[in-house]
Amino acid sequence: MRVVSTLQGDTVDLICLRYFGFTGGVTEQVMTINPQLVGYSLTLPSGLDIQLPTAPERTQKQVIQLWT
Repeated sequence: MRVVSTLQGDTVDLICLRYFGFTGGVTEQVMTINPQLVGYSLTLPSGLDIQLPTAPERTQKQVIQLWT
């Protein structure tokens, strides 16, 4: 796990996007690891240390070509 400090205007989704490149599935993990975040509004205060999980593997969606 990695600990990061929030920046001004950060949300959990924005932090996940910054460090993982996506939000699906990982945002929920961050909230589970950091239950204290529930007490804050959507925008987190700057300088707050939060733990990030190990990034889950992303599966690529299969592209279907309709015309050739």
